[in-house]
Amino acid sequence: MTPESPVTVAFVCVQNAGRSQMAYAFAQRARDRRGLGESVTLLTGGTDPADHVHEPVAAAMAERGFEIGDRTPREIGPDDLADADYVITMGCSAEGVCPATWRGDARDWDLTDPAGRDADTVREIRDEIEDRVAELFGELAGEHDQSA
Repeated sequence: MTPESPVTVAFVCVQNAGRSQMAYAFAQRARDRRGLGESVTLLTGGTDPADHVHEPVAAAMAERGFEIGDRTPREIGPDDLADADYVITMGCSAEGVCPATWRGDARDWDLTDPAGRDADTVREIRDEIEDRVAELFGELAGEHDQSA
């Protein structure tokens, strides 16, 4: 990975109202902290987006200093992901609706959907997402360091 050829990472799910929003927020922070702003482009979206980010998700992220409650879930389709180097899906499997079925190189994190879950469960999901994003950005930073 070089600044001339940025890597695109997409975090996608069905509603773009929970897991993918959390992953995107953690990824923005990881990208900035690692100085990869010129090397990593981030996308997020859903195949059937909700009207708003789930309130328990926004509350759990606020505990970590992220304000995502005012974000609007957005639609994402196969064309949006065509040039993505990494397509990270959150644990969906609905044929034609789940973006994991659109590409052979998607990574599915198989995460529990936080919708309708209690606050402690949402926190557990948030923490798992934070760990997975850290691992992913460790991988991306390693690629960046090798090309320097």
